[in-house]
Amino acid sequence: MKKILFIINRKAGTDREKRLESAISRHLPADQYDVSTAYLAYLGHGADLAREAVQNGVHTVVAVGGDGSINEIAQGLVGSSTAMAILPLGSGNGLARALKIPLDVNKALSLIVTNKQRAIDVGYANEHLFLSNAGVGFDALIAEQFRHNTKRGLSGYAKLVLKSFNTYQPAEYRIDIDGEILQTKAFLLTVANGNQFGYEFKLAPKASVFDGRLDLCVMPPVGILSLLPVSVFSLMGNIDQTRYLKHYTGKDITISSQELQYLQVDGDAVPLTENGVVRIRIQPEAIQLVVNE
Repeated sequence: MKKILFIINRKAGTDREKRLESAISRHLPADQYDVSTAYLAYLGHGADLAREAVQNGVHTVVAVGGDGSINEIAQGLVGSSTAMAILPLGSGNGLARALKIPLDVNKALSLIVTNKQRAIDVGYANEHLFLSNAGVGFDALIAEQFRHNTKRGLSGYAKLVLKSFNTYQPAEYRIDIDGEILQTKAFLLTVANGNQFGYEFKLAPKASVFDGRLDLCVMPPVGILSLLPVSVFSLMGNIDQTRYLKHYTGKDITISSQELQYLQVDGDAVPLTENGVVRIRIQPEAIQLVVNE
């Protein structure tokens, strides 16, 4: 029997948890699957549980939650033969949307039964793993503020954006992309592995977790009146064809600035380990993922 471990972020709520247990039982009957469940209890617990699962010969670890939980669990699976599957129960669900993994629990569980797997790339920003994107510009500032915010979800994020937009000062950056040097001032400076920010916002519509490359997205300083067209073009998936974004690709990217203060990976703020410098690299085919294709 295949051993499957569900690692659950309990923020889902009690009623939702009961429905989830019922759905798991229907799709993964006990006579065919050895199913166990664990709950995230502290920061970094997902990575610890995933590493234990690898040691215990678990076939598939199912990350149940949002992009932050998925990121944490992925850290413990890099380079192993244990696959990761996703039940997207977060708010933005950037990675799931990028991979067209259904947001419906029953449909997502059916993928685990089908068990179609493909190796995906992961990125590292100062050795912090990211699956979707990492950024040092305005998005990193908002991520830092968001972690102290009690209002979650898109509305809470949008309020922070509107509150901080006019006071944000875009920094001057020096960027080394595989040895090519770029000097630029940027409002947003984001490196994408997948094509999704979450909520269907796309800065790098052509980015792929399967192509062995990272996509660098540079948005020059913009005014408040640009917020609406930037949002519309991002949702339409063609912002890379507008004047609002410059796009580059590479495998090793170093970003430096005297004004660099914040770093986000997959929407979560992480500490800077080197003053004014972020080193970003890609590790191709790092994790086996249950996919929808």
